[in-house]
Amino acid sequence: MNKKIITGIQSSGIPHIANIYSIILPTLSYIKSKKNYLFFIFIADLHSITNYKNNNTLKNNIYKNAATWLSFLKFTKNVFFYRQSDIKEINELFWYLNCFYPFNRLKLCHVFKSNKNNLNTGIINYPILMASDILLYDINKVIIGKDQKQHIEITRKIAKIINNKLKYNLFIIPKYKIKYNYIIPGIDGNKMSKSKNNIINIFDDKDNLNKQIMSIKTTNKSIKSINYEEIKNTILLKLYKIITNKEEFTSLKEKIKNNKIGFYNIKKKLYKYILYFYEKERKKYYYYINNKNIIKNILYNGYKKVNKIAKKKIFLIKKKLGLII
Repeated sequence: MNKKIITGIQSSGIPHIANIYSIILPTLSYIKSKKNYLFFIFIADLHSITNYKNNNTLKNNIYKNAATWLSFLKFTKNVFFYRQSDIKEINELFWYLNCFYPFNRLKLCHVFKSNKNNLNTGIINYPILMASDILLYDINKVIIGKDQKQHIEITRKIAKIINNKLKYNLFIIPKYKIKYNYIIPGIDGNKMSKSKNNIINIFDDKDNLNKQIMSIKTTNKSIKSINYEEIKNTILLKLYKIITNKEEFTSLKEKIKNNKIGFYNIKKKLYKYILYFYEKERKKYYYYINNKNIIKNILYNGYKKVNKIAKKKIFLIKKKLGLII
Protein backbone atom coordinates (compact mmCIF):
# COMPACT_ATOMS: atom_id res chain seq x y z
CA MET A 1 0.00 0.00 0.00
CA ASN A 2 1.28 3.47 -0.90
CA LYS A 3 2.33 5.74 1.93
CA LYS A 4 0.54 9.09 2.07
CA ILE A 5 1.61 12.71 2.60
CA ILE A 6 -0.82 15.59 3.15
CA THR A 7 -0.66 19.37 3.26
CA GLY A 8 -3.05 22.27 2.82
CA ILE A 9 -3.46 26.04 2.96
CA GLN A 10 -6.31 28.00 4.48
CA SER A 11 -8.40 30.02 2.04
CA SER A 12 -8.72 32.85 4.54
CA GLY A 13 -6.82 35.38 2.46
CA ILE A 14 -4.43 36.01 -0.39
CA PRO A 15 -1.63 33.42 -0.73
CA HIS A 16 1.81 34.94 -0.10
CA ILE A 17 5.50 34.23 -0.42
CA ALA A 18 5.70 32.54 3.01
CA ASN A 19 3.03 30.01 1.92
CA ILE A 20 5.03 29.28 -1.20
CA TYR A 21 8.38 28.77 0.55
CA SER A 22 7.12 26.98 3.67
CA ILE A 23 4.47 24.70 2.13
CA ILE A 24 4.14 24.70 -1.68
CA LEU A 25 7.80 24.37 -2.73
CA PRO A 26 8.62 21.73 -0.07
CA THR A 27 5.58 19.73 -1.22
CA LEU A 28 6.70 19.91 -4.86
CA SER A 29 10.13 18.71 -3.79
CA TYR A 30 8.56 15.72 -2.04
CA ILE A 31 6.42 14.89 -5.07
CA LYS A 32 9.54 14.76 -7.26
CA SER A 33 11.59 12.66 -4.85
CA LYS A 34 8.94 10.30 -3.45
CA LYS A 35 7.22 8.85 -6.49
CA ASN A 36 5.86 5.88 -4.52
CA TYR A 37 3.81 8.14 -2.20
CA LEU A 38 0.27 9.46 -2.61
CA PHE A 39 -0.02 13.23 -2.07
CA PHE A 40 -3.16 14.84 -0.65
CA ILE A 41 -3.16 18.61 -1.27
CA PHE A 42 -6.26 20.53 -0.20
CA ILE A 43 -7.76 23.99 0.07
CA ALA A 44 -8.72 24.34 3.75
CA ASP A 45 -11.91 26.34 3.26
CA LEU A 46 -13.67 24.95 6.37
CA HIS A 47 -10.84 26.26 8.55
CA SER A 48 -11.28 29.68 6.93
CA ILE A 49 -14.82 30.11 8.26
CA THR A 50 -13.42 30.74 11.75
CA ASN A 51 -12.57 34.20 10.43
CA TYR A 52 -15.54 34.65 8.09
CA LYS A 53 -15.94 37.93 6.20
CA ASN A 54 -18.61 37.39 3.54
CA ASN A 55 -19.68 35.07 0.73
CA ASN A 56 -17.72 36.71 -2.10
CA THR A 57 -14.51 37.03 -0.07
CA LEU A 58 -14.51 33.33 0.80
CA LYS A 59 -15.25 32.24 -2.78
CA ASN A 60 -12.59 34.50 -4.27
CA ASN A 61 -10.01 33.33 -1.75
CA ILE A 62 -10.75 29.69 -2.60
CA TYR A 63 -10.08 30.44 -6.27
CA LYS A 64 -6.93 32.45 -5.50
CA ASN A 65 -5.48 29.71 -3.30
CA ALA A 66 -6.34 27.01 -5.86
CA ALA A 67 -4.80 29.09 -8.68
CA THR A 68 -1.64 29.56 -6.59
CA TRP A 69 -1.20 25.81 -6.16
CA LEU A 70 -2.06 25.14 -9.80
CA SER A 71 0.51 27.67 -11.04
CA PHE A 72 3.24 25.47 -9.47
CA LEU A 73 1.71 22.00 -9.50
CA LYS A 74 2.35 19.39 -12.17
CA PHE A 75 -0.24 16.66 -11.90
CA THR A 76 0.66 13.01 -11.78
CA LYS A 77 -1.53 10.02 -10.92
CA ASN A 78 -0.28 10.10 -7.31
CA VAL A 79 -1.38 13.72 -6.61
CA PHE A 80 -4.90 14.43 -5.29
CA PHE A 81 -5.87 18.12 -5.29
CA TYR A 82 -9.24 18.88 -3.67
CA ARG A 83 -11.34 21.20 -1.54
CA GLN A 84 -11.78 20.35 2.13
CA SER A 85 -15.50 21.13 2.33
CA ASP A 86 -16.35 18.75 -0.54
CA ILE A 87 -15.44 15.78 1.66
CA LYS A 88 -18.44 15.42 3.99
CA GLU A 89 -16.79 12.60 5.93
CA ILE A 90 -14.34 15.15 7.39
CA ASN A 91 -17.18 16.72 9.38
CA GLU A 92 -18.45 13.34 10.53
CA LEU A 93 -15.03 12.25 11.76
CA PHE A 94 -14.59 15.69 13.36
CA TRP A 95 -17.52 14.91 15.68
CA TYR A 96 -16.18 11.49 16.63
CA LEU A 97 -12.74 12.92 17.45
CA ASN A 98 -14.26 15.68 19.59
CA CYS A 99 -15.81 13.01 21.80
CA PHE A 100 -12.41 11.54 22.69
CA TYR A 101 -10.31 14.63 23.42
CA PRO A 102 -10.41 16.61 26.71
CA PHE A 103 -11.64 20.18 26.35
CA ASN A 104 -9.22 21.46 28.99
CA ARG A 105 -6.31 20.33 26.81
CA LEU A 106 -7.61 22.46 23.93
CA LYS A 107 -7.52 25.53 26.16
CA LEU A 108 -3.74 25.12 26.37
CA CYS A 109 -3.33 25.51 22.60
CA HIS A 110 -1.75 28.65 21.15
CA VAL A 111 -4.68 29.00 18.73
CA PHE A 112 -6.94 29.34 21.80
CA LYS A 113 -4.64 31.68 23.75
CA SER A 114 -3.92 33.99 20.80
CA ASN A 115 -7.61 34.50 19.95
CA LYS A 116 -9.09 35.11 23.42
CA ASN A 117 -10.50 38.48 22.42
CA ASN A 118 -12.18 37.09 19.29
CA LEU A 119 -13.04 33.53 20.24
CA ASN A 120 -15.61 31.27 18.65
CA THR A 121 -16.15 27.54 19.02
CA GLY A 122 -14.60 26.91 15.61
CA ILE A 123 -11.32 28.47 16.75
CA ILE A 124 -11.31 26.32 19.89
CA ASN A 125 -11.91 23.16 17.83
CA TYR A 126 -9.56 24.10 14.99
CA PRO A 127 -6.95 21.45 15.96
CA ILE A 128 -9.64 18.72 16.03
CA LEU A 129 -10.76 19.57 12.51
CA MET A 130 -7.13 19.45 11.42
CA ALA A 131 -6.85 16.01 13.02
CA SER A 132 -9.88 14.92 11.00
CA ASP A 133 -8.21 16.14 7.78
CA ILE A 134 -5.27 13.87 8.52
CA LEU A 135 -6.68 10.75 10.19
CA LEU A 136 -9.45 10.23 7.63
CA TYR A 137 -6.96 9.14 4.95
CA ASP A 138 -4.43 7.13 6.99
CA ILE A 139 -1.79 9.78 6.37
CA ASN A 140 1.81 8.84 7.19
CA LYS A 141 3.39 12.30 7.06
CA VAL A 142 2.13 15.89 7.23
CA ILE A 143 4.00 18.87 5.74
CA ILE A 144 3.44 21.85 8.04
CA GLY A 145 4.66 25.27 9.04
CA LYS A 146 6.50 25.59 12.35
CA ASP A 147 3.46 27.10 14.11
CA GLN A 148 1.34 24.00 13.42
CA LYS A 149 3.53 21.53 15.29
CA GLN A 150 1.25 21.65 18.34
CA HIS A 151 -1.76 20.70 16.20
CA ILE A 152 -0.02 17.62 14.85
CA GLU A 153 0.82 16.55 18.38
CA ILE A 154 -2.90 16.78 19.19
CA THR A 155 -3.68 14.67 16.10
CA ARG A 156 -1.21 12.03 17.26
CA LYS A 157 -2.64 12.10 20.80
CA ILE A 158 -6.24 11.65 19.62
CA ALA A 159 -5.24 8.74 17.39
CA LYS A 160 -3.47 7.03 20.31
CA ILE A 161 -6.41 7.63 22.67
CA ILE A 162 -8.89 6.03 20.27
CA ASN A 163 -6.58 3.16 19.31
CA ASN A 164 -6.07 2.36 23.00
CA LYS A 165 -9.77 2.69 23.80
CA LEU A 166 -10.78 0.32 21.02
CA LYS A 167 -7.74 -1.95 21.47
CA TYR A 168 -7.39 -1.74 17.70
CA ASN A 169 -5.04 0.29 15.48
CA LEU A 170 -7.81 2.21 13.78
CA PHE A 171 -5.63 5.22 12.99
CA ILE A 172 -2.06 5.57 11.77
CA ILE A 173 0.01 7.83 14.06
CA PRO A 174 1.23 10.46 11.56
CA LYS A 175 4.70 11.96 11.50
CA TYR A 176 5.37 15.50 10.36
CA LYS A 177 7.91 17.47 8.36
CA ILE A 178 8.71 21.13 9.04
CA LYS A 179 10.56 22.68 6.11
CA TYR A 180 11.63 25.83 7.92
CA ASN A 181 12.72 25.99 11.55
CA TYR A 182 12.14 29.73 11.56
CA ILE A 183 9.26 32.07 10.82
CA ILE A 184 9.35 33.87 7.46
CA PRO A 185 9.06 37.58 8.26
CA GLY A 186 6.58 39.97 6.73
CA ILE A 187 7.46 43.38 5.32
CA ASP A 188 6.99 44.94 8.80
CA GLY A 189 9.24 42.44 10.58
CA ASN A 190 6.47 40.41 12.20
CA LYS A 191 5.51 36.93 11.01
CA MET A 192 4.16 37.19 7.44
CA SER A 193 0.40 36.88 7.73
CA LYS A 194 -2.65 37.60 5.58
CA SER A 195 -4.46 38.99 8.62
CA LYS A 196 -1.64 41.46 9.36
CA ASN A 197 -1.50 42.65 5.73
CA ASN A 198 2.30 42.46 5.76
CA ILE A 199 2.67 40.02 2.88
CA ILE A 200 4.51 39.80 -0.42
CA ASN A 201 2.13 38.45 -3.03
CA ILE A 202 4.09 37.38 -6.11
CA PHE A 203 0.86 37.17 -8.12
CA ASP A 204 -0.23 40.74 -7.46
CA ASP A 205 -0.22 43.28 -10.30
CA LYS A 206 3.15 44.94 -10.86
CA ASP A 207 2.28 48.22 -9.12
CA ASN A 208 1.00 46.55 -5.94
CA LEU A 209 3.90 44.11 -5.88
CA ASN A 210 6.35 47.01 -6.19
CA LYS A 211 4.62 48.82 -3.29
CA GLN A 212 4.92 45.71 -1.11
CA ILE A 213 8.64 45.37 -1.86
CA MET A 214 9.31 49.07 -1.33
CA SER A 215 7.51 48.88 2.05
CA ILE A 216 9.91 46.28 3.48
CA LYS A 217 11.21 47.57 6.80
CA THR A 218 14.90 48.60 6.85
CA THR A 219 17.25 50.30 9.25
CA ASN A 220 17.16 54.09 9.32
CA LYS A 221 20.93 54.27 8.93
CA SER A 222 22.58 55.02 5.62
CA ILE A 223 24.01 51.85 4.11
CA LYS A 224 27.25 53.68 3.31
CA SER A 225 27.92 54.26 7.01
CA ILE A 226 27.55 50.61 8.10
CA ASN A 227 28.95 47.26 6.99
CA TYR A 228 27.33 44.01 5.92
CA GLU A 229 27.60 42.46 9.38
CA GLU A 230 25.46 45.28 10.79
CA ILE A 231 22.66 44.93 8.27
CA LYS A 232 22.61 41.19 7.56
CA ASN A 233 19.76 40.66 10.04
CA THR A 234 17.49 43.36 8.60
CA ILE A 235 14.11 42.20 7.27
CA LEU A 236 15.11 43.14 3.73
CA LEU A 237 18.25 40.97 3.74
CA LYS A 238 16.41 38.04 5.35
CA LEU A 239 13.69 38.15 2.70
CA TYR A 240 16.22 38.59 -0.10
CA LYS A 241 18.08 35.48 1.07
CA ILE A 242 14.88 33.40 1.32
CA ILE A 243 13.42 34.46 -2.02
CA THR A 244 16.51 34.51 -4.25
CA ASN A 245 19.05 31.79 -4.99
CA LYS A 246 22.51 31.39 -3.43
CA GLU A 247 24.37 32.93 -6.38
CA GLU A 248 22.14 36.00 -6.42
CA PHE A 249 22.49 36.54 -2.67
CA THR A 250 26.30 36.12 -2.76
CA SER A 251 26.50 38.74 -5.53
CA LEU A 252 24.39 41.13 -3.45
CA LYS A 253 26.62 40.65 -0.39
CA GLU A 254 29.69 41.66 -2.38
CA LYS A 255 27.98 44.81 -3.64
CA ILE A 256 26.96 45.74 -0.09
CA LYS A 257 30.47 45.14 1.24
CA ASN A 258 31.91 47.36 -1.50
CA ASN A 259 29.31 50.09 -0.87
CA LYS A 260 27.98 49.75 -4.42
CA ILE A 261 24.28 49.43 -3.58
CA GLY A 262 21.76 50.96 -1.18
CA PHE A 263 18.50 49.73 0.31
CA TYR A 264 16.36 51.28 -2.42
CA ASN A 265 18.25 49.48 -5.18
CA ILE A 266 18.24 46.21 -3.21
CA LYS A 267 14.45 46.45 -3.17
CA LYS A 268 14.42 47.19 -6.90
CA LYS A 269 16.59 44.12 -7.53
CA LEU A 270 14.27 41.94 -5.43
CA TYR A 271 11.21 43.23 -7.31
CA LYS A 272 12.81 42.50 -10.71
CA TYR A 273 13.99 39.08 -9.52
CA ILE A 274 10.44 38.05 -8.53
CA LEU A 275 8.99 39.22 -11.85
CA TYR A 276 11.65 37.33 -13.82
CA PHE A 277 11.93 34.18 -11.70
CA TYR A 278 8.17 33.68 -11.35
CA GLU A 279 7.15 34.87 -14.81
CA LYS A 280 5.80 31.44 -15.83
CA GLU A 281 3.87 30.95 -12.57
CA ARG A 282 2.36 34.45 -12.79
CA LYS A 283 1.05 33.71 -16.29
CA LYS A 284 -0.43 30.39 -15.19
CA TYR A 285 -2.02 32.01 -12.14
CA TYR A 286 -3.85 34.62 -14.23
CA TYR A 287 -4.89 31.94 -16.71
CA TYR A 288 -6.64 29.99 -13.95
CA ILE A 289 -8.14 33.08 -12.29
CA ASN A 290 -9.64 34.05 -15.64
CA ASN A 291 -10.92 30.51 -16.22
CA LYS A 292 -12.53 29.54 -12.92
CA ASN A 293 -14.49 26.64 -14.45
CA ILE A 294 -11.18 24.90 -15.06
CA ILE A 295 -10.34 25.27 -11.35
CA LYS A 296 -13.76 23.86 -10.41
CA ASN A 297 -13.30 20.86 -12.69
CA ILE A 298 -9.83 20.11 -11.30
CA LEU A 299 -11.10 20.28 -7.71
CA TYR A 300 -14.08 18.08 -8.60
CA ASN A 301 -11.82 15.43 -10.15
CA GLY A 302 -9.70 15.50 -7.00
CA TYR A 303 -12.81 15.15 -4.86
CA LYS A 304 -13.91 12.02 -6.74
CA LYS A 305 -10.57 10.31 -6.03
CA VAL A 306 -10.37 11.33 -2.38
CA ASN A 307 -14.05 10.65 -1.66
CA LYS A 308 -13.62 6.93 -2.36
CA ILE A 309 -10.88 6.73 0.27
CA ALA A 310 -12.89 8.81 2.77
CA LYS A 311 -16.04 6.68 2.45
CA LYS A 312 -14.13 3.46 2.97
CA LYS A 313 -12.35 4.80 6.06
CA ILE A 314 -15.45 6.33 7.67
CA PHE A 315 -17.30 3.03 7.26
CA LEU A 316 -14.50 1.23 9.14
CA ILE A 317 -14.47 3.91 11.86
CA LYS A 318 -18.24 3.63 12.39
CA LYS A 319 -18.00 -0.16 12.46
CA LYS A 320 -15.28 -0.16 15.10
CA LEU A 321 -17.12 2.45 17.21
CA GLY A 322 -20.27 0.31 17.13
CA LEU A 323 -22.35 2.62 14.93
CA ILE A 324 -22.92 -0.02 12.24
CA ILE A 325 -25.63 -2.42 13.52
